[in-house]
Amino acid sequence: MATPALRALRNHFADAEIVGILRPYVADVLAGTSLLDRWWVHPPRLSRGESWRLLRTLRRERFDVAVVLPNSLRTGLWAWASGAKRTLGYARNGRSMLLTDAIPAPSQNVPHPVVDEMLQLVAQLGCQALSRQLELATLPQDEGQLAAFWRKHPAANSTNYVCLNTGGAFGAAKDWPTEYFIELSHRLAGERNRTVLVICGPQERSTAQRIETEAGHPRVVSLANEPLSIGLTKAAVRNASLLVTTDSGPRHFATAFDVPCLTLFGPTHIGWSETFHPLAVHLQHRLDCGPCQQRVCPLKHHRCMRELTVDHVFSEIIRRWPSCSAQVPKVA
Repeated sequence: MATPALRALRNHFADAEIVGILRPYVADVLAGTSLLDRWWVHPPRLSRGESWRLLRTLRRERFDVAVVLPNSLRTGLWAWASGAKRTLGYARNGRSMLLTDAIPAPSQNVPHPVVDEMLQLVAQLGCQALSRQLELATLPQDEGQLAAFWRKHPAANSTNYVCLNTGGAFGAAKDWPTEYFIELSHRLAGERNRTVLVICGPQERSTAQRIETEAGHPRVVSLANEPLSIGLTKAAVRNASLLVTTDSGPRHFATAFDVPCLTLFGPTHIGWSETFHPLAVHLQHRLDCGPCQQRVCPLKHHRCMRELTVDHVFSEIIRRWPSCSAQVPKVA
């Protein structure tokens, strides 16, 4: 969701060198784009020695401007310690004194899109012609790995498939029940003759494998036994005809690649992560207790996701994407 802001910076500071300070998974997401000239990658948790080495590296860069897109205190400290002549970020989490340009933060009580928040931040630097369009790319090796995967599954249709994404780093409250994904996969493959590809991260391997196994259909396949990477996930989404997903990262890949996307929302408010994708459909079962923004259902019933039924999701797919409604050919 930061890519529109990065593109605005690139367009406005056409002659500048733009350096990213980011975590490894963010580097994998941005791989193949030209939004950054180079980057420094840091692990999620830094030892004291690693922190000092990173800070010394930042000071050697002699930055003119540091734009702090995350809202954490730590990133504000890094911007201040870098010695950049100008540091720009939202005045949140007690870091106002660390920023030369502490921009009043939008209210956290009213949901508003993160995409817009980041664009409004870089607009303070004079960036104009702001666009909400997300931007990503895939690498040849990732496309090659996906092509090799499809060659192992000759019964599948690699040119017209529905991609399913079950995971989400936020927490278990975002999960749609695995048995629902199994039933949806079986119905798409068996009733509608669709190929279904289940994507996954390392933490979802067993779930993806279970869906493939219990769906019991040669056109339901998963990446569970492949060497996994964000690049492979991007390639799988980019080449899909439709993505059905929880509220997690791959739904934003679909936006960037202009792929139709059906997102199953539970505890999270759509307003925070809206990307204005014209081919996106959001489903959310409304309850008095939600959206609660909790990582685990505090009431232990998880009704927001459990009462979002397979019938409802399947009907929405058939209604909104007629190409998925082709019946299995009948032979006399």
